[in-house]
Amino acid sequence: TALLPCPYRVEYLKDANGSRGSPSPDLVQTSSRHYLQAVDCPIAARRELRDPSDPGSTLHVEIDVSDCMETNSYVTADNLGILPRNDPKVVEAVASALGYDLDAWFDLVPVDEAKARHSLPFPTPCTVRDCLERYCDLSGPPRRSDLKQLANYARGDIDKKALLRMSSKEGKAEYKEKIVGMHVGIADIVTRLCPSFSCPLEHFVMTCPRLLPRYYTISSSSSVHPTRIHVTLAVLEEEKKDGGKFTGVCSGHLASSKVGDTVRAFVRESTFRLPRRTERPIVMLGPGTGIAPMRALLQERRHGRSNGVDHGKSVLYFGCKDRSMDYIYRDELEAFVEDGTLDGLHLAFSREQDEKVYVQHLLKERAKETWDLIDAEKASVYVCGAVRMGADVDRTLQDIVSSQGNMSAAEARAYLEDMSSSGRFVQELWS
Repeated sequence: TALLPCPYRVEYLKDANGSRGSPSPDLVQTSSRHYLQAVDCPIAARRELRDPSDPGSTLHVEIDVSDCMETNSYVTADNLGILPRNDPKVVEAVASALGYDLDAWFDLVPVDEAKARHSLPFPTPCTVRDCLERYCDLSGPPRRSDLKQLANYARGDIDKKALLRMSSKEGKAEYKEKIVGMHVGIADIVTRLCPSFSCPLEHFVMTCPRLLPRYYTISSSSSVHPTRIHVTLAVLEEEKKDGGKFTGVCSGHLASSKVGDTVRAFVRESTFRLPRRTERPIVMLGPGTGIAPMRALLQERRHGRSNGVDHGKSVLYFGCKDRSMDYIYRDELEAFVEDGTLDGLHLAFSREQDEKVYVQHLLKERAKETWDLIDAEKASVYVCGAVRMGADVDRTLQDIVSSQGNMSAAEARAYLEDMSSSGRFVQELWS
């Protein structure tokens, strides 16, 4: 079968160090600029935040940016983009299945020089190992359109038909069950499920989705920790239906890293900003790792207070399963209360009673207090965490505005939208 047209070709280099140097940024696709922006930064500290009795894991990681302040200086509660790396064992399995030399250096060269601008998916020269480890998404579920492309490289009829069937409209249910539901990535397809798969390196690069950065809201104040960026992350691990284990590519990479190892990272501006008028209150809702930007804002407010800056009330709603297991940063939050940085700390421990209690329930209990803060005192409201939690908090706030402010549902919705457009209602949510 004739191969599909490929917009670039691979040129292997004899010089083991890649003699041509870095390409012009103009050659790299605009959507891949993060590969050029990111800088290798050492991990300065890391610790587990959950109790050993909790089977899950939440890590506190500190990344040293002292040697790259021109590119990685940050503002309190900005985002940190981290470029993950695939598991070396997965990389080696893919290379073995496809006959690639992991230590070989290569350049990607545009086939049509007239269309070379922004044509390359990532910077080269690099090694095949770097290509598979840093730039190819080997573990995420491929889209159905990706399966259709992959089918072109399956030499066996059974493999080809299976990929085409799941890429079709009729095979949508099978795709959801066998690919998405089973956490099947391209590495699984080429190493186990479709043994007849064969693909030249440039075609694999063209067909395999890119490994994208993962963004974390920074959990430190730039005034207090200017040369260290703190990140708070939950390690994603799930049991697969076939008995194996699925680990999130970025959280797994960070979980396996040690102090002194480097991560490739870059700073991105966030929407979390303290009120310019420091005397105005803030209301924060951040269950689980959603505490990250709230910790940063509280560090910033404490720093301001120690330098004579007065600030309005600070109220935090935090939630987790059980105070003995995953009440992360407990000592710090209690210290914020003791020194007057935090005026209200409201805790929802969802599994400590028969009926689950979440942050939105505590917010509802304090409807009048909340309304007085946001309406009379012009408080800013910050929400960080899962999309479902964000939607529940949004509905609760709408109910509070409607009941306490004597407004219709439409008027309450408009009130919150006005707060949002003026920067007083800020949400960063993830699915």
